[in-house]
Amino acid sequence: MSAPKRFPASLKSATAPQRELLMPQRHLRQATADAARLARPSGTGLDSGAVRERMVARLRAEGKFDEQVLAAMAAVPRHEFVDSALAAQAYEDTALPIGHGQTISKPSVVAHMLGLLMAGGGARQRGSLGRVLEIGTGCGYQAAVIALLARQVTSIERVQGLHDKARLNLQRLALPRAPRLIWGDGRIGHAASGPFDSIIAAAGGEDIPQAWLAQLAPGGRLIAPTAASGRGQVLVVLDHLVEGGASCWVRSEHEAVLFVPLKSGVL
Repeated sequence: MSAPKRFPASLKSATAPQRELLMPQRHLRQATADAARLARPSGTGLDSGAVRERMVARLRAEGKFDEQVLAAMAAVPRHEFVDSALAAQAYEDTALPIGHGQTISKPSVVAHMLGLLMAGGGARQRGSLGRVLEIGTGCGYQAAVIALLARQVTSIERVQGLHDKARLNLQRLALPRAPRLIWGDGRIGHAASGPFDSIIAAAGGEDIPQAWLAQLAPGGRLIAPTAASGRGQVLVVLDHLVEGGASCWVRSEHEAVLFVPLKSGVL
């Protein structure tokens, strides 16, 4: 990828070669059907660290994920965030239904997106994601992983049922810092908790909301599924830079993805 140009208060695209389509949320019907085919085995030891380490070892073998992110994923019990009937599949690289027509993202997608955030200049200097805004809490799994990589986490969910479920899931964990969970409209962000060093979205829109740009601190990085001309939905990374006292945003496009739509309002 050639070096992206910078323009004050504007966005510049720098398109990476299209790679394998990332599908963090399989179609709900397919996810449910796949889950029903498997009976939960006994004595699986899901509460042991070994089963999480095996998941991480498979990801590590691919040689493309950030080690800090993998260490955080090894510490978070993913089975605590899915229904007990699906717990035996929690450490496979697959999406699983979590209710309300939504799914928990594949571990490889979580690792990839958080790795892109960690690769931002500000995060490299701090050794963490700093203050993070997550759009789309879902069941709370990614928020728990982020809590081990960040100084502060604010996570917004528009579906109250999922917001409540995530709160219960996260209360069962002994995290060093509890994510702040907000039931609200993710498109407007959460200015009261900002500015943010990192913003990550788990839903895709036609554009990046201006509210997110306004809440991204200088030196910060944002990653979100976004529509791209001729490519469908792709992962878009925006870096907020300051040059000569003026802000500019540098945009790069990555893998084609398929996330649920980014919507306004609350349910």
